[in-house]
Amino acid sequence: MVIVGFFFAAVSGNLVGMIGSSNNPVSGLTLCTLVIAALLMVALGVSGSGGVAAVLGVAAVVCVSSAVAGELLQDLKVGHILGGTPAKMEIGDLIGIVVAGLVLFLPLSLMDSVWHFGSTKLSAPQAGLMAMLSKGIVGGDMAWPLVIVGIFLGLAMIMIEVKSVMLFSIGMYLPLGTTFAIFVGGIIRWITDRLRDRRNLNDAQKARVENAGILTASGLIAGEALCGIAVAAVLARKLHRDPDALPQLYQFASGNHLITAVIALAVLVAVMVLVPLANAGRPEDPAPPTAIM
Repeated sequence: MVIVGFFFAAVSGNLVGMIGSSNNPVSGLTLCTLVIAALLMVALGVSGSGGVAAVLGVAAVVCVSSAVAGELLQDLKVGHILGGTPAKMEIGDLIGIVVAGLVLFLPLSLMDSVWHFGSTKLSAPQAGLMAMLSKGIVGGDMAWPLVIVGIFLGLAMIMIEVKSVMLFSIGMYLPLGTTFAIFVGGIIRWITDRLRDRRNLNDAQKARVENAGILTASGLIAGEALCGIAVAAVLARKLHRDPDALPQLYQFASGNHLITAVIALAVLVAVMVLVPLANAGRPEDPAPPTAIM
């Protein structure tokens, strides 16, 4: 756990330092750790539920260390660009990690009490894949031909120079409802770029449009997460008052709200296109620093 966590934290920090925290391959590194830990458990003769628990424990620690390493490197990188003090930034990051670890249990427990992790309403594909791999390897019934095919498929994509093998691989097991949002975001970015190019903006204005678009999308991502927690809190309060109200709440949530969803999506698309274009500024204004996400 210490050895793998050390090297994978370096990998995470390096990728985030060069590209950004949005490219932090936490799930891929966690799955690699899980396979290594499971093979070690088999070699040591550990099996059963105890072996599975040990494998998941090792993978969880390495997952957290990789995620924290990437976020810390991202903060330090931005702080270096802005002229921050590294020592004070590190103290602030450590405080943030401790506070987040103590606070996040509450929203997670609320969401689990309402939708239940692993159900169709709150799917957890990464956790499901981790459980399947750990049980398969430790239990001795792992589908190794599929793993070998995946290894050779990854090598083939590297040989043909696929831009992002990790993103392609993650998209193979994530639900379509999750990955399709990324495709929609790409279309919105393409529309914004086309409208930007038609206005004959200079490089400084184009940089401001790109920065505003990145910040707008990031704000919507954070807002979506906060709204999900708020909805879970409201539903959990209603369930506490009336435990039999759960089927009615699910029926309302799964109702036909297509028109409302289309209107909301149209508003979001308009915001994500018009807000960045409105922040292009004047041609004589200096170029802003590039947004780093």
